[in-house]
Amino acid sequence: MVHTPGAGDFASLRADFELPESFPPDVLAEAEAVAGDPEGAGEREDATGIPFVTVDPAGAKDLDQAVCLEPVRGGGIRVHYAIADLAAFVPPGGAIDAEARRRGQTLYLPDGNVPLHPPELSEGAASLLPGMVRPAVLWTIDTDSGGEPTAVRVRRALVRSTERFDYDTVAAALEAGTAHPSIAALPALGRARRELAVRRGAVELQLPEQEIGAGPDGGWLLVRRPRNDVEAWNAEVSLLTGMTAASIMLEAGVGVLRTLPEADDETVDWLRRSAGALGIPWPREATVSELLAGLDPAQPSSLALYAGTTRLLRGAGYTAFDGGVPELATHAGIGGPYAHVTAPIRRLVDRFATEVCLAVTSGKPVPRWVRASLAELPELMQGSDTFAARVERAYLDQVEAWILAEHIGRVFDAVVLRAEENKAEIFVENPPVLGKCSGSGFPEGGRISVRLTAVDVTKRKVSFVRA
Repeated sequence: MVHTPGAGDFASLRADFELPESFPPDVLAEAEAVAGDPEGAGEREDATGIPFVTVDPAGAKDLDQAVCLEPVRGGGIRVHYAIADLAAFVPPGGAIDAEARRRGQTLYLPDGNVPLHPPELSEGAASLLPGMVRPAVLWTIDTDSGGEPTAVRVRRALVRSTERFDYDTVAAALEAGTAHPSIAALPALGRARRELAVRRGAVELQLPEQEIGAGPDGGWLLVRRPRNDVEAWNAEVSLLTGMTAASIMLEAGVGVLRTLPEADDETVDWLRRSAGALGIPWPREATVSELLAGLDPAQPSSLALYAGTTRLLRGAGYTAFDGGVPELATHAGIGGPYAHVTAPIRRLVDRFATEVCLAVTSGKPVPRWVRASLAELPELMQGSDTFAARVERAYLDQVEAWILAEHIGRVFDAVVLRAEENKAEIFVENPPVLGKCSGSGFPEGGRISVRLTAVDVTKRKVSFVRA
């Protein structure tokens, strides 16, 4: 199904959320001034000889990370991970800094992104574009044969990416045995890190992900976003770096972490009962992580259990600290301490956490402008995350309403994700729609037929009943 009403469909939605169309003149002027003169350009290690490559979604221009994986003796891997050095382009207390604090993060939207930083920086001078020498923060992390880190070095450097890849092209090259040498070891590292994640108790939910795509004639379509091993392995490199950064900050007693409290025993017991009701065997000795890792995401019962497991992941936030270790210092979904440091082009907090790691590992004081900002970062990021989730959901709801508007009365196949007395949360498989359904006797984790009864395009709402 495709919606084809023409361009400008999201204008009212953008107006509702007051999404900025550009940057204030003073921000653009400052970006132009710093683009050609990054801070400390002549005081960096020359790492342009390392054959970095980038792996991102197709068409991405704001390239935060470049990677080079180097197998070492003993079966380990040396991870060279270059991260765009935004602090070199953002004067503390300046116009770009103030605007970034207001925005919090980049919003990736189907009709055009709302960037955290001006495109002259985010898609130009700061982006790790192929063939261009760029200032970066270079992480070199040695891992053993099991993927555990054994040594780390962090410093400012000049780097040059040699190639830009996307997930599909890397997957095809790996399958054909023609992968670039810098990422040939990605499957081995990714799989090792995934095994460690399960042992740590990390919780991964393979729920259906909706994605808005461009349809024919300028319209929009809604598809189920495919899961890609390369994307998951690439994410493990970022997670490795973020966990290493968290360890550095905790040891120093200063920094900012991404945190999530452990679920209480009552919630885990509830999930165990849910698994039993869905007919999913759960050995008493198996952890939540081990159970989830063994499920088949294609099974309706698995989708229902994933949906229930979201109850274990409530309360995510950010924890800043200065002068000691905070009471909550771990992320239950990851299974250990974790910090955001690998996406400073698109996320505010990464720039500050990175500066802490650079200072601590070099034996220097944490910059005053960083310390002065730590306390406000959790609130800024929490507000930004909430806003971004609302905008993303509104876009999906709008496209769902547009696509379904001409199909009132039609019957669809659906999976029951959560069941209550007179309603259920459902996943319609084609088009991929997450919605509510009224009725009774819903078989949680089962397949049912639902009838579309109403669509309100203006309010972005659709209604189903059990057929």
